[in-house]
Amino acid sequence: MVVRSLLSTVVVAVVLLTATGCSSLQGSKAGTSFVTGDEAIAQIEPGDRGDVVSLDGKDLRGKPVSLDSMRGKPTVVNVWGSWCGPCQKEAPLLVSAAKTLGDRAHFLGIDSRDAGTAAGRTFETRNKITWPSLFSPGGEAVLAFNGLVSPRGVPTTVVLDAQGRPAAVFSGAVPSALTLVQVVRQVADGG
Repeated sequence: MVVRSLLSTVVVAVVLLTATGCSSLQGSKAGTSFVTGDEAIAQIEPGDRGDVVSLDGKDLRGKPVSLDSMRGKPTVVNVWGSWCGPCQKEAPLLVSAAKTLGDRAHFLGIDSRDAGTAAGRTFETRNKITWPSLFSPGGEAVLAFNGLVSPRGVPTTVVLDAQGRPAAVFSGAVPSALTLVQVVRQVADGG
């Protein structure tokens, strides 16, 4: 009887994981499960970009940060967590892209679902990240992206155009620094 009950529980768990699109729990730990993206890049035509994204909060050092202050050139918004394996692998690519782009783009991180700011600050220091990251322990900051980013879809990178409208979404880790640079340049050039 116990074996049947256990087997029934396992079958239900497999069905639920399959139905929700999760095929693996790789990279997760208790309390920080996430769904990795499919590494697709969705580019949004200028006429279809929708509303400006507004987001305010405090960074990992307690300083205020606002997307409104980043208007005028593209902004790369990366959703990450220090606990996320793919985020650790993509961090050097983001740093390289930021160096290549220089002052042609702003960068902003969203530290999603870390329990405290210490782990995020360590992540930034270890990876030489120089841009601010909003602290969003519950993942609530991604709600500003109106369904483009899942609170559990870590990592995800959104490129906003100069007006602050979503122009491209990287679902999962960015594939390369060059790809991100090319997308940002295309957005800067009006595409």
